[in-house]
Amino acid sequence: MTQPPGQQPPQGGFGAPYDPPPGSVRPSSPPPPGYGSVPPPGQAAGPYGTPVQPGPYDAPTQPGPYGVQQPGPYGVQQPGPYDAPTQPGPYGYQAQPQPGYGYQQQQQPPQPGGGGFFRGRRGTVIGAVLAVVLLAGSGIWLATSRGDDESKPTAKASADPGPDSTGGGTDGKAKDQDQDTHDLRAEADALNAKRRPGEAKVLWLQEGGVDVPRNGSDVYGPWIVGDTIVKAMLHTLSGYSVTDGRQKWSLRMPSNLCAAPSQATADGKIVLGIKSGHGDQAFCDALQMVDLTTGKAGWHKTYERQGAWDGLSHVAMAINGDTVTVGRTTRTDAFRVSDGKVLWGELPGNCQPFGFASGPVAIAATSCQTAADDHKEQQVQRIDPVTGKVQWTYKVKKGWQVAQFYSASPPVVSLKQDDKWAILVLNENGTYRSQLVGGTEDYVTECDEELLTDGRSLDNCLGVTADDRAVYLATKPDPAARRPANKVVAFDLNTGRTKWKAAAPAGQTMMPMRVEGGRLLMYVAAEKNKGGGIASLPPTGGTPQMVLRHPAAAAAVERDFSLSRVAYANGRCFLVQARISGIDDEAEKSMRSIVGFGS
Repeated sequence: MTQPPGQQPPQGGFGAPYDPPPGSVRPSSPPPPGYGSVPPPGQAAGPYGTPVQPGPYDAPTQPGPYGVQQPGPYGVQQPGPYDAPTQPGPYGYQAQPQPGYGYQQQQQPPQPGGGGFFRGRRGTVIGAVLAVVLLAGSGIWLATSRGDDESKPTAKASADPGPDSTGGGTDGKAKDQDQDTHDLRAEADALNAKRRPGEAKVLWLQEGGVDVPRNGSDVYGPWIVGDTIVKAMLHTLSGYSVTDGRQKWSLRMPSNLCAAPSQATADGKIVLGIKSGHGDQAFCDALQMVDLTTGKAGWHKTYERQGAWDGLSHVAMAINGDTVTVGRTTRTDAFRVSDGKVLWGELPGNCQPFGFASGPVAIAATSCQTAADDHKEQQVQRIDPVTGKVQWTYKVKKGWQVAQFYSASPPVVSLKQDDKWAILVLNENGTYRSQLVGGTEDYVTECDEELLTDGRSLDNCLGVTADDRAVYLATKPDPAARRPANKVVAFDLNTGRTKWKAAAPAGQTMMPMRVEGGRLLMYVAAEKNKGGGIASLPPTGGTPQMVLRHPAAAAAVERDFSLSRVAYANGRCFLVQARISGIDDEAEKSMRSIVGFGS
């Protein structure tokens, strides 16, 4: 598929390309402005192999069955109550069912860090991804060695449901916040007064409330832990009550955030990437652990970034058990979440991991330094997150790059090469299983790559997930249709071929999030005068059944979340803007940042 402007990886790809066989997933036509790169999962016989053995790679080696999948929102997740993608990633998304964000997670018990986050444009479904940790979009960063930063985050508990606050402020500001909160509650009440039978309530609304930098600010999260939903923006991490939006705590970081994993640990701990220094001299080389339940800061330390490739690459973070990994193009550093102990760094050999999928299964994308020093040969590996020991390796065909993990168990990998896109399924032991054959459809996913300019997870996609039966993928709606709608397609894990297709409600689009309780959960986007919601499908397909129907009266509000993540847990659905920006300060402050729906 084509790549979004400004996000092209180094030219030349990783190794020599191979032509996609007829019948495999193919790239769609060039996307209109505002779409990102659109993967072409319908090309004939994929870039690997032939259509019969769908896969751009060699013929499948022992297509044996998979075991049980594990969900995870950011990294690999298990089908928890969060809308975690089947693959790891709190930001979506999904080697295993991932919490509410991008990657789909496999079915596993809900995890505190879950929440299934999905990022993407709701109104115009954008396309899927590119190699994540390649070159940074702006100038070269000079890496220098630093010791631990002694600056400490500051926390403030708050009973106010208003905008983020880190303490201080004048009486006038406090009065403004109280008025804003009152206005938002009144707006939610007015919308709920127009509810129709069977529709959920608007639980609460929140505005940005902050004057952000000229080009806007990325929003990290959300993470749902118990009765708290947490988001991070600029230099502040804030926790809110899922029921009424009341701010429970706020934590001010020493500097701005620059990366975050899609999932937290099972006990609600997370490690965030923050910058050391300020202004033009700020550099993404520091870590801060936080307890998301209490909002209390834990350990803080810096790590060294060496050389041009390391300095230029984005940071891709993931959490696997009690390990947090910080990946860059030339290496990954691993730390123990509980106490910050260094577990491992550069591994033996010339191939180093540059990003993991969060969740119980640690699947990594690795790049190999060749004679050309271009890191264009890549692999997929399963690595022990505690020791760094490689458990198996799958060598990606030359010319192809690992773009995203759609699932960690079973391993489902998005590969890209220039304007080509392929989806590879591996066996649990890392051997080839199949390649998806998309037929005549065009497919789309919404991944971390399209939404963040700094840290980018490899497991945070909306629109795709997997379980032990199939890979589920969203088609691109026909833009020429009077009321564009789309379908969800299930692909057999062993053959890569279509098992069934299910149409979205008339005039709407639906995007797979994760499999939970044996049913596929999907986010249904709002359209004019028609609310969105969460729908489900049985393993056999059929007609989607609405699990949570958002009120039609709130459709305009919902559609304003054009760049958002979706988190679904315990019967509540939250849309969280992935980026806050506006034409002026007032527009930034008044931009809706979170809306919650539920009974």
